[in-house]
Amino acid sequence: MGLARNIRRVSALTNELKVRIQDAYSAWLEARGFRARRGQREMIAHIARTCAGEPPRLAAIEAGTGTGKTVAYCLAAIPIAEVLEKTLVIASATVALQEQVVDRDLPDLAEGSGLEFNFVLAKGRGRYLCVKRLDQILNGEKQQELGLSEASIVDHSLVWRQMMRDFGEGRWNGELDTWEAGVEDAAWRSVTTDHRGCANRKCGFYAQCPFFKARHALGDADVIVANHDLLLTDYAFGGGVVLPAPESSILIIDEAHHLPDKTQRHFALSARLGATAAWADQVTALAGTLAQRMGRPAALERIAKGLVPDCEALKAGMDTLGVAAAQLPFADRFRGGDPPTEVCRFPHGEVDAGLVEAAAMTAAPLARINGALTELHELLRKAMDGDLDWPNPIEAEDWLAPVGQAEARAAAVRALLEDYSREADGVGPQGRMARWANRTAEDVDLVSAPIEPGQLLNEHVWSHCYAAVATSATLTALGRFERFFERTGLGEAQGVRISSPFDYPNIAVLSVPQMDADPKDVDGHAAEVASLLPDLLALEPSALVLFTSWRQMNQVRDALTGHRVMDAAQFQGERSKQAMLKRHLRRVDAGESSYLMGLASFAEGVDLPGDYCRHVIVVKLPFAVPDDPVDQAIAELAESQGRNPFMEITVPDAALKLVQACGRLIRDDDDHGRITLLDKRVLTKRYGRALLDSLPPFRREFGEQASTKLGSRSVPLGREAP
Repeated sequence: MGLARNIRRVSALTNELKVRIQDAYSAWLEARGFRARRGQREMIAHIARTCAGEPPRLAAIEAGTGTGKTVAYCLAAIPIAEVLEKTLVIASATVALQEQVVDRDLPDLAEGSGLEFNFVLAKGRGRYLCVKRLDQILNGEKQQELGLSEASIVDHSLVWRQMMRDFGEGRWNGELDTWEAGVEDAAWRSVTTDHRGCANRKCGFYAQCPFFKARHALGDADVIVANHDLLLTDYAFGGGVVLPAPESSILIIDEAHHLPDKTQRHFALSARLGATAAWADQVTALAGTLAQRMGRPAALERIAKGLVPDCEALKAGMDTLGVAAAQLPFADRFRGGDPPTEVCRFPHGEVDAGLVEAAAMTAAPLARINGALTELHELLRKAMDGDLDWPNPIEAEDWLAPVGQAEARAAAVRALLEDYSREADGVGPQGRMARWANRTAEDVDLVSAPIEPGQLLNEHVWSHCYAAVATSATLTALGRFERFFERTGLGEAQGVRISSPFDYPNIAVLSVPQMDADPKDVDGHAAEVASLLPDLLALEPSALVLFTSWRQMNQVRDALTGHRVMDAAQFQGERSKQAMLKRHLRRVDAGESSYLMGLASFAEGVDLPGDYCRHVIVVKLPFAVPDDPVDQAIAELAESQGRNPFMEITVPDAALKLVQACGRLIRDDDDHGRITLLDKRVLTKRYGRALLDSLPPFRREFGEQASTKLGSRSVPLGREAP
């Protein structure tokens, strides 16, 4: 009855719909033998109010670990989407959550709730095999002639033949994620395609196409599970390309704290100067060979001849850009990178005058090249449709993919050059931009990335979808939604915090032992961490140790070389993440000690319940890398607005990451353990109290109290040590 009372006041929810949601929840609880959770009821009610309410139908819901978010948003949104004749689209950031929702959560709800719905996992075209391209490779087509792949010294023919055998015999469905043997990126890129290279129904392999088989299933689905990247790609094209049209969709954005960074990366622009100059020669060769193979129709001859001077002008422009870039004050800011990279950032996004002039000069011929390739692509499609009287129209299908790829690359480089050629207040069509140049021994890369992703999300997502709910266990920073709203553009959304049901004071302890080294002293801090780790790891049979930099993790590993603790330790980079996790689980299951040492990728999305993780050790507060060009540009903008970037951006972002890291410990009701923070700044700096207050209410041991208890096991109150 509590759920019904929560949603009673919403007039758009009919009594019949309220009862249906309540009955589905009750049936699911009964089928699973669960008791209703207060937080789960609250979340169902808030989502129902949002999706069935008046515009703007936007909400941000932070629901602590253990709330049961997936069940809550599905039970609320599926019945409402059905009544409103909308499709529910669930978008997550990680493959792990997509698989959990599709393989476990939705089947469980369909079985236990009494709701009738079907669901499907949606993936981008690049996750599917293009059977035609694989057939071309295996039947001797000249890939370099067609421009379908870059030259490679690696022979991938064995894996390509195995793919064709397994696909043809029905042992493989053509999805990259189900190819168990693994495949190198270069090998996969050669046998997939994008929309420009696809002949659709004109393709001789259309009936077998894995992508179109999957896409047909989307049309009948009530619930579609996708990832953030596919959502952004689809909506950037106006929607309805792969996913349903935005106006007919109710969106649930899970793992929503990733969305701003995903948006920045998705809309970033870049161009390598030397590689683009070399590519210009490939374009002229492509057009000339195509005209010859098609029987030299006049339109193709005209385009091929016109591309020659424009590609020469593009090469000259890239050389001029290279000369201008050589004068930039590069700094070795990414020391130890692979390859080692020097960086020159343009303050306030204002590009060096020499680059602005060279970019403007080079953008003109590139625009003509882009236009010619677009015309070429359209002509090929007309030839395939039989609308052109060409000597060899049957060749058109084979050339669609290489021309489409060339067109896409031209458009991407053109966008970067046009962005750089603006004389510069740092603002482009995508809002304020961070701009910088990367230089390696091989090439120079010009980059531009938006620093206000909320503007883009408003333009492409929130303003078009019928309703949207952004959710995660960590949305607030320092207990407030302001930072999340600023980064996502969700200023009109209702922010709701739902507490975790876990009894944190009685099941977990947060320890900050006395330390001498200041974390800013990287070498001294690493040495002290290495000296403390053996005793800390001895407290529990399993642990997750989280570092903020490769440098410090490698220093600690080197300092512990030869110590017996290394027999149970695995360091990120020694093997794949999945291999590390599998070995960790095997050791714990066998009753052996096991310790995982990793960086940010282990601080979230890693689920190690129970004995698999009894101790989380956070080596250093997770402040952003100070020389990241995007973060520097964001701080610069904040300062220009009279704000304090450290207290308003850096500290809130670190608080969010710290909560995520600590969230690796308690995963279910039966969990218990300890968290150790090896950074004394949390006790000595004025921002430390705010960081501590952002964490769940763990039992706390600080300073001498923590240091004197290094020899004791963590035991939840009311339980005995095993």
